[in-house]
Amino acid sequence: MSLHALTIHELREKLRGGDVSAREATQALLDRIQAVDGKLKAYLWLNAEDALAQADAIDRSGIAKNGKLLGGVPIAIKDVINVDGQPCTCASKILKRHTSVYDAFVVQRLREAGAILLGRTNMDEFAMGSSTENSSWGVTRNPWDLERIPGGSSGGSAAAVAADEAFAALGSDTGGSIRQPAALCGCVGLKPTYGRVSRYGLVAFASSLDQIGPFTKDVADSALMLRVLAGHDRCDSTSVPQSVPDYTATLGQGVKGLRIGLPKEYFIDGMDREVDAAVRAAIKKLQDLGAEVVAISLPHTDYAVAVYYLIATAEASANLARFDGVRYGARVVGEDVIDMYGKTRGAGFGPEVKRRIILGTYALSAGYYDAYYLRAQKVRTLIRQDFEKAFENCDVIVTPTSPEVAFRIGEKTDDPLKMYLSDIFTISVNLAGICGVSLPCGFTKSPRLPIGLQVLGKPFDEETVLRVAHMYEQATEWRKQRPSL
Repeated sequence: MSLHALTIHELREKLRGGDVSAREATQALLDRIQAVDGKLKAYLWLNAEDALAQADAIDRSGIAKNGKLLGGVPIAIKDVINVDGQPCTCASKILKRHTSVYDAFVVQRLREAGAILLGRTNMDEFAMGSSTENSSWGVTRNPWDLERIPGGSSGGSAAAVAADEAFAALGSDTGGSIRQPAALCGCVGLKPTYGRVSRYGLVAFASSLDQIGPFTKDVADSALMLRVLAGHDRCDSTSVPQSVPDYTATLGQGVKGLRIGLPKEYFIDGMDREVDAAVRAAIKKLQDLGAEVVAISLPHTDYAVAVYYLIATAEASANLARFDGVRYGARVVGEDVIDMYGKTRGAGFGPEVKRRIILGTYALSAGYYDAYYLRAQKVRTLIRQDFEKAFENCDVIVTPTSPEVAFRIGEKTDDPLKMYLSDIFTISVNLAGICGVSLPCGFTKSPRLPIGLQVLGKPFDEETVLRVAHMYEQATEWRKQRPSL
C-alpha cells in the first residue's frame, strides 16, 4: 500500500517503529497533492517547505517514536480555523490578505500531540453552503466524480481525506458541514457534542451551532483525533469542563444488547432509493451483530430546516458585522464611513453570505423578532426535547446522512431552497447540540457514488456513537474503497 493511503493508526505504527520518518510521510502527501489536487482543488494554501521543516524538527526530536498521539502525522485544516502565521480567508474576498496571529485551541492541541500542520482546505464562504460551490477561490470537486460536488461547507477537507491527500483533516459543522461532505465523499466525519471541543479560534458563523470535528479514513482514526481535540478551554465560555475518555479503548466492545432507534421522520418519500436500501441494509447488519432495533419518533423534524435558517442566519448577521473594513480584512474607500461599510461588504461578501445576512437581519429586526427568531428558539427547544425523549428508549439513533448522493456541480445553485434541503437529516443534531458521525455504508450503482450512514448519540456520549460506527465498519468492506483519480 502507498504511504499516502495509510490510516493514522497504520502510519503511527510505522513512525514509532522507525520504518518511516515524518519527512517521508509528509513528502508522500505532498507528492499525492501534486499529482491529483489540480483536478480536485481541495487545498487553498500549501507551504511544502514549512511542512517539511516541521517534519524534520519532529524527526530530530524523536517525537514520532515517543508515544505522542499524532507524532509526525500531517493534518489538513479547514480555512475557517486560525493557525498562527498562516492565511485564514474563510474562502472570502473580504479576508483575501488576512493572516492569523494566533492558534485556535484545536491547533494548539494538534501541536501538543506532535501533528504536522499541512495546509488550508477549501470551503463554502464563511462555512455557508452545502456544496463548496460558494468559495471565492473556486469549486472543489468530488474525487469519485469530478463533475459532482464534494458536499459542504467542509468540502475541501472531505475531498482531501477521501482522495488520500491528507491522513486526516479538521472541519466545522454548523448544520451538517462535516457529516454531509463525509457522506458524499466516502470518508468518516465526526460532529462532537456542542461544548466538547473548544470553538476558540474558529471564525464564527452561528455561535450556538458551530462545532469543530475531524475527517478521517476510518472510525478508529476519528476516535484518536477526538481524544486529541476534546477538552475544556477557558477561552471558550461554551466549553464544558468534562473529562475526556480514551475513545479508542471501547471501540471493540461490540453492539450486542444496544438499542438502535429508527426515526420514522428520516425515512421519507423522495429519498434516493439506493440511499434508502443501503441504510436499511446497514441497519440489518447491526441487528445481525446483536443490536436491537426500536421504532422512535422525532415529531418536530419537519420544522428543523425553517428553524435552522432563522437561527443560523440571525447569528450570522451578528457575527459577520465585524467584517466592516475598519479593523482587518479588505477595505473599499467610500465618501464616508457608511459608504465605506457598504462598498467593502458589497465587494467582499459573495451572494450566499449576503443572502444569509439579509435573512438574519430581517428576522432580528423590530416587529419581526418575536414572530421569527424567538419562535424559532422555542421550536428548537422542542426539537431538543424530541431527542431527549427518544434516547429514553434507545442508546443511539441511526439515519441516512443525506437523502441523496453527490449532485452535479451547478445543479442547485439557482435554487437556494433545494440546496438548503440537502442538510435535512443533519441540522437537527446541531439544533439539539448532540453528537453524530457519518461513515460509508454503500455505493450507488451508476454512477458509483458513496452513501453515508449517520449514527447519533446522547450529549457527550461519543464513546457509544464511535463504538457502534466502528463495529459496523469492521463488519463491512466499504472503508477500503478508494476513488480512482
